Amino acid sequence: MIMININQELLNNLISKAKLSPRKRMNYNFHNEDADPLQRMLNAMEPGTYVQPHKHENPDKREAFWVLTGKFIVFEFDDFGRITEHTILDAKAQNFGCEINPRVWHSILPLETGTVAYEVKDGPYVVAIDKNFAPWAPNENSLERFEYVRKLFNEVNIEVPDAYLV
Repeated sequence: MIMININQELLNNLISKAKLSPRKRMNYNFHNEDADPLQRMLNAMEPGTYVQPHKHENPDKREAFWVLTGKFIVFEFDDFGRITEHTILDAKAQNFGCEINPRVWHSILPLETGTVAYEVKDGPYVVAIDKNFAPWAPNENSLERFEYVRKLFNEVNIEVPDAYLV
């Protein structure tokens, strides 16, 4: 076995790739295959990216996030799309991580450039059934996503990052 080091060079490389990505995010997987029962990855996200609210059920999966650099907000929702809880993960503020239970609607959005999360989720990863997307939220490629994200930030009294003011 070879130890996997998570260092600044790895984070900088991943952040650079996220900045160039049309989706404004990039993963770096530590698991070797989609069938791995424990999915582990770095997730670099830039303001402007949109993670459509979703949940993991059938099969049920837990998901946990830890902030390594930058900061991001994690939302949980009820079945009607109302925010039930939120937290800002920010190492400087000593709020390092959170875990999302199976069957809970959630989304994450970066609040500053250079944000990287360490993410762990139950596997295996099967693209067709990994996420159940919320029918009450716009899809990732829709123009309505910017208005929706601004609405979320406003509901929790968070200043909207410029990248979402398109």
